Order: sequence, then structure tokens, then C-alpha cells
Amino acid sequence: MTVLFADIRAAVARLEGNANRTPVFTSRTADELTGASLFFKAESFQRGGAFKFRGAFNALSQLDPAQARQGVLTWSSGNHAQAIALAGRLLGIPRTIVMPQDAPAVKLAATRSYGAEVITYDKHTTTREELGETIARRRGLAIVPPYDHPHIIAGQGTAALELIEEIEGLDAVLTPCGGGGLLAGTAVATRHLLPDAGVYGAEPALADDACRSFRSGRIETVHNPATIADGARTPSLGKLNFDLIRRHVTDIVPVSEQSIIKAMLFLWERMKLVIEPTGALALGALMDGTLKLPGRRVGVILSGGNADFAALKPYL
Repeated sequence: MTVLFADIRAAVARLEGNANRTPVFTSRTADELTGASLFFKAESFQRGGAFKFRGAFNALSQLDPAQARQGVLTWSSGNHAQAIALAGRLLGIPRTIVMPQDAPAVKLAATRSYGAEVITYDKHTTTREELGETIARRRGLAIVPPYDHPHIIAGQGTAALELIEEIEGLDAVLTPCGGGGLLAGTAVATRHLLPDAGVYGAEPALADDACRSFRSGRIETVHNPATIADGARTPSLGKLNFDLIRRHVTDIVPVSEQSIIKAMLFLWERMKLVIEPTGALALGALMDGTLKLPGRRVGVILSGGNADFAALKPYL
């Protein structure tokens, strides 16, 4: 099982008229700070406030009719939860979402507002995958995981495809990395359209399982990392994601908490873009010099804008 560029092209057709084609922004100040020419793909303007809608809609729209009537289940700290909830509402599919009790309040509220059933759990005592699988088995629900799924990955790859089609001559594409769905889909799209371009992932240093996995050649794990980037608190890369990342990605770099916050505030204050901490990871890697791409034309995917302002207040 793998994901090909043809799968991403097919996802584009499914998303036509359902997903937003998100805008691309530039900033002379950001260019001066990094020494590169940056093009920001703002997935905060996607339906549901994040790139996750792309994969969720692509996956749910391919369910067989009987399973669609029965419903689906997923687990997520927020953005995938909202995406499945919204995509399922549009497609008339019942959905059950397993979310941690301490998920950002804004993401819990949005998921419920889209009409999904939300089941919360204590992440310190319960494993979301085990809980989700138990509920799905009992109710006969199809599981649509947040990132380790070919239809999810193909849907996420449509963001990079749009960016590359709109901005000519990119030398590199850079994305945040949690479970690896966005990075894997971006890598497949970029390698097909721009075979000589670099593909980079940026991950919180406090949740560096993907960085370590990329270097060790095996899937490494992390347990409940205390990073501000809640969208990247995943325990590990997905198996399919890891295979695609190993084949197509140039590098994955860690980003400090301080750099995440600095990049997020830059996007808010200087570019007037409300981006959540996870969405600022890629810019953080460039601004602090962890990733140096001087003189390059770089596509930067800002993965989402579902910022929990109450939780972020101490950092502002």
C-alpha cells in the first residue's frame, strides 16, 4: 500500500467545490530575516481552519454506501477531529470522535458544533487507539485515523500541489510534522512536480520522534510531549507515512518552543495571519536558523489557524 501522485490528482477532483483553494502570502520582512524568498500557503483559510479537511473529505467520500450509513470513528486532539466532523456533516455520515480531555477548548467546541459525538478520555491513563478500536468494534464503525491512511495522505498532498501550481520555480517546500500525513502527501506531490526540490519537515524539539525516526531508520515514539504545538503531540509517525517520508523527504528538523512562539507571533503581528503554534513550526525552523535555505524560493505550508487564545495567553 502506498500513495502515488495519481491519488493526489484524484483527490483534487473530489475536493473541487468542497474544499477552499487557500491563498499564498509573502512578506519582505520574513525574507530579510531568513535570507530566502518565502511563499506562505495559509491553510488557516481552509474549511475547518486547517489542512486536515482535505484528507478527511477525500477519505470519507470514498466509503462504500453501507459503511457511510453506519458511520465512522476517529481519534484526534483537534484539527482532524474538526475535519472529520465537518466532512461527515457535508456527506451525511455519522461520526464519533475520541478526543483527550485537555484538547484545546476551541477545537472541542468546533468539533461538537459540527454535530459529531465527542468521547473524551484521560490521556495519562488511556490509549486513544485502544479506546477508539473498542468503540468502533462495538458499534460497527469504520476507523479513519488522523494520518496513517492512504486517502488521508493523498488529500493532504493537494495543498502542496496547489502551492506548486501557483508559485513557479520553488526550490523547496517545508511543512510542519506531527503524524506525517501532511509531510508525506507534500513529499509525493513535490517529488513528482519538482523532482529536484528539497522537501523538509519541522517538528517540535519536545516531540522529536519524527526527527529521530528519520535518522535511525525505524519508527521512534514519544509519550505525551509537553509542547505548545498541540497538533504535533502525536506518539509516532504512521507506518505508511514513514515509508513515504523516508523515500521522498530531504530532512526533518526540530524547533524549540521559543522559536515556535516567536514565529507564531510574527505571523500574527507582522503578516496579520492567525496561525496556531503547530502551523508556525515551518517558519520557526527558518527564523531560528535550524534550517538554512539562503537565496532559495521556499514554499512554507502554514498548517492551521485554530489557536486556543485562552491557553496561549501566558505566552503572549
